Amino acid sequence: MPARLAAIGRPFAALALAAIAIWVLAAAFPAHARGHREAPAEIAVGELPPEARETLARIHAGGPFPFERDGITFGNRERSLPLHERGYYHEYTVVTPGLRTRGARRIICGGRRSTPDACWYTDDHYRTFRRIRE
Repeated sequence: MPARLAAIGRPFAALALAAIAIWVLAAAFPAHARGHREAPAEIAVGELPPEARETLARIHAGGPFPFERDGITFGNRERSLPLHERGYYHEYTVVTPGLRTRGARRIICGGRRSTPDACWYTDDHYRTFRRIRE
């Protein structure tokens, strides 16, 4: 009888090992790397750094912008933002005090340039985004 129980236990042991392997792999790869997109976090306009609030005001005014690349198309290649056709998103530099370069801070807006549907703030060069609540 013990040999029979062992034979019955093998499929369950294999199933348990498979479940553990799936759990380990899921933990090793974050959701965005597996193709799942989580909704970006939000940030209120008043919580933005002053330079980001200034950039947002320039966007709504239609400019002028301090950097030549402000207003270029943002490709959303990593699919971090909601999916839209190419040309929907535009990026704008948020000045970082003390830097002579454009730095890592940006605002990305979708829709019409001066009346966007929504805007997102990133302070880590597109790794993470927070939707701006206006």
